[in-house]
Parts: sequence; C-alpha cells; structure tokens
Amino acid sequence: MADKLFKTLLEMQPQDAAAGSAVSKEEKVKAMVDEVMGSLPDSFNVQELMSRVEERTPFISVALQECDRMSMLTNEIRRSLKELDLGLKGDLTITESMEALMNAIFFGTVPASWEKLAYPSLNPLAAWYADLLQRIKELEAWVAEFQLPAVVWLPGLFNPQSFLTAIMQTTARKNEWPLDRMVLTVEVLKKPREECTAPPREGAYIHGLYMEGARWDGNAGCIAESLLKELTPAMPVVFVKAIPVDKRETKGIYECPMYRTRQRGPTYVWTFNLKTKEAPAKWVLAGVAMLLSAE
Repeated sequence: MADKLFKTLLEMQPQDAAAGSAVSKEEKVKAMVDEVMGSLPDSFNVQELMSRVEERTPFISVALQECDRMSMLTNEIRRSLKELDLGLKGDLTITESMEALMNAIFFGTVPASWEKLAYPSLNPLAAWYADLLQRIKELEAWVAEFQLPAVVWLPGLFNPQSFLTAIMQTTARKNEWPLDRMVLTVEVLKKPREECTAPPREGAYIHGLYMEGARWDGNAGCIAESLLKELTPAMPVVFVKAIPVDKRETKGIYECPMYRTRQRGPTYVWTFNLKTKEAPAKWVLAGVAMLLSAE
C-alpha cells in the first residue's frame, strides 16, 4: 500500500510540459484522492464501542479516547477529500482551503487540516498515510474484544502518555497504592516480540521505540555506544510496570528521555530509567534519548 502511494506521489511531481503526455496537476491529485478515498477504513463508532464496555478500566478508557481521536482525523480526511473531489469535477468552486489541500497532496506533504487533528510526525504524505492505516489496524485489533494487546505499539497512539499513566492507574487500583507515590520502571527484554504472546499480569509490553545517541546492548543488558552508521537503532520490547517510588533503582541508571520525533523539544513523552555501566553523564553529554519515530 505504502509503495503504491509513494509511486503515485512520485508520478505527481512536475514534469516537462514539452513531453506532450504530461498529466495535469488536477489529474494527478484526483488519482491520489481516489486512492485514499478507496482505502481509508470507516471511522470508529465510539458510541457503539462504549455500549459494549462493561467496566471502563484505565486501559479501555485509553482505547476509547484513541478511537475518538482517530475518528475525528479520518472524518476530516474523508470530508476534505470529498469536497476537493467535487471541486475537481467542477461541481464546487475551488476555495482557498481546497487549493491548499490540493497543493499539499501534489507536493507530498501532510495537509494542514489533517495535521492539526493528528500527531507529531516528520513523515512525507505517503509514509504518513501508510502509518495512519497501521494505527487504525492496531486500534481495531485492540477494541475487537477490548483485550490489551500482548505488545502495545506505543508510537501508534495519539497520546502515549495517557497509556503509560494507565499502567500506573491500573496497578494503583489493584494494590490500593496512592497514585502520586508511584513511578514507572522498565525492563528491556531479551526475547523477541514474537515470543510475547500475552500481556504481563501487571504493566505492559511496548515496542516500536528507537534510541538516538547510543544503543541498547542486549547481551550486556545496558546502554552502549552507537555502532558506526546506526543513527537510530531499534529498541527491543520493553516491559513497563508501576512500582512505589521508594522501590525505584537509583544506582547505575541513566534517566533517558523519550520523544515522539527527532525534533525532541515539545514532543517529550516520558523519562525511563535505563541501566548503564558507565557514568550517566556520558549519555547526558551525548544527548541520548529514545524516540517513537526514527524519521
């Protein structure tokens, strides 16, 4: 799907008018509009999903919120493309917003009206849309029976912070611990994602993380220097669970910030304590961080 979209976008780049067979901008955009309209899944029926919920646990609340956000985004994509399609057919006058949408599609960038309802991303349009479809697929699997996925794709969430908070809320309720006296602790697993066939009894397994400025040494079980040409190596599956703050390890750890994109700054998500055999200052100076996207 992503390859097909990318091919469509490449074909939409300006061509030499002298070639004679050059397709117009409108025709190229129309092809992309048809492609997306034909492949975009139906929006989630959040009311129907809520009616199926017997107990609104923290994890189920996150799933419903994610479906609601996704529906807002897909509704806008569908609405704006239908409107543009009518404009391209001559049934509507092309407005300024339709022109902006057409230009964004033509140049392979995410339209501003979509971006406003989406999540931080540096991807061009084709990769962004392929990623969107994957997010929808993951959500559909989660809400089918409202069972927490065996391994949660954290980058696929609009609000990863709310999911991580839900881990603490779930543990706090179960053990009757005060939420404000709890923290998250992580264990980087050695087993591959395929072997994680069910969620843990407490906490959650997450995947889709990357590291920038260093790498995770699976054999040594700690942060290590980056290998040559490996800018953002993928992290193994991470087991996240909540513990009382006084049980938190403080020695031999690096407080590793996690961001959504390589822009860092406003895309901050959380800080995980990762094991290190070297002084944490080394990783601070190297600007080591985890990312939810390597793009």
